[in-house]
Amino acid sequence: MTDRILEFLRTRREAGQDSAPCVVVDLDVVRDNYAAFAKALPDTRVFYAVKANPAPEVLAALAALGSCFDCASVVEIEQALAAGASPDRISFGNTIKKERDILRAFELGVRLFAVDCEAEVEKLARAAPGAKVFCRMLCDGIGAEWPLSRKFGCAPAMAPRVLELAHSLGLEAYGLSFHVGSQQRNPRMWNAALKSAAGVFRELAERGINLQMVNLGGGFPTRYLKRVSPVRAYGDAIFTALRRHFGNQIPETIIEPGRGMVGNAGMIEAEVVLISKKSDDDEVKWVYLDIGKFNGLAETMDEMIRYPIRTEYDSDPREPCVLAGPTCDSVDVLYEKEPYLLPVSLEIGAKVLIEGTGAYTTTYSAVGFNGFPPLQSYVI
Repeated sequence: MTDRILEFLRTRREAGQDSAPCVVVDLDVVRDNYAAFAKALPDTRVFYAVKANPAPEVLAALAALGSCFDCASVVEIEQALAAGASPDRISFGNTIKKERDILRAFELGVRLFAVDCEAEVEKLARAAPGAKVFCRMLCDGIGAEWPLSRKFGCAPAMAPRVLELAHSLGLEAYGLSFHVGSQQRNPRMWNAALKSAAGVFRELAERGINLQMVNLGGGFPTRYLKRVSPVRAYGDAIFTALRRHFGNQIPETIIEPGRGMVGNAGMIEAEVVLISKKSDDDEVKWVYLDIGKFNGLAETMDEMIRYPIRTEYDSDPREPCVLAGPTCDSVDVLYEKEPYLLPVSLEIGAKVLIEGTGAYTTTYSAVGFNGFPPLQSYVI
């Protein structure tokens, strides 16, 4: 929460424009976060994960600071280019790409692509001859609040074969990548992945293929209800692991912060629509908001991300509540397994502020499920 956001919301209410939930992102916080990443890992290029928040203002601010961009689609590539990034500052980091999208990205000047299997390498050889490729390896994601599945990456033992094929087909076998899980609260979780990466580097060097780069992925957390270590702690832990496993031959490195770049820059203002109980002897109230899983809070799935919620009644005693969204879908319940503590005096019509919502809210918001409009977004 920043004074700039609070002032914006106050002005919005006075203008009578507060009927729908909205997220407000403070660019000053985004700029501060970029500076923190650049300082914590000074020899590492920052590739902002566009999927976290592709607002044109966010992309333009980061482009002006010199950021590079990790893109998952041609549309995101076009958004990064429109924001002022040159093609050499863009990575097509999705391992699942249509061949015609690879061709379009190549035509736009992108030369850095992710792969995790031989079939994707073959597509790239046809559509983007001579491009740089890096192979994504599987990582268990232990310690992350939003762990990633086996959908992306291959076993480390398979990576040399994938990159050797790339080399044989005229592509540049450029490096490796991994992702330790989103909202990774343990800075030491990069160590094991870097150990595996160093092994692949050595194996391929013995075959005459010299890799140059390690993509350290994302995973850098933002503050929700639990404390997280500062970015410098992650930088120190990562550099220590690089020295441990690569010695004096540390490769080029890049990072792909998304949540850690914009998460704490945003705040949602929502409204209490209903407060009720399911029976006379029910000890837990149900509090329904005008925003839920389908309106931007998809990361409450399985209650993995627990957002800080502020109200004007926070000085009053609290009680456990089930928190739910407004749609006619039974899965649109935010917190029930572990009820959320909210003020006993909370009333229908009250405004609530949901902090840490600058990432993965607008992009997860449905276009019109149940007729509810997409989450309104403001960047200040």
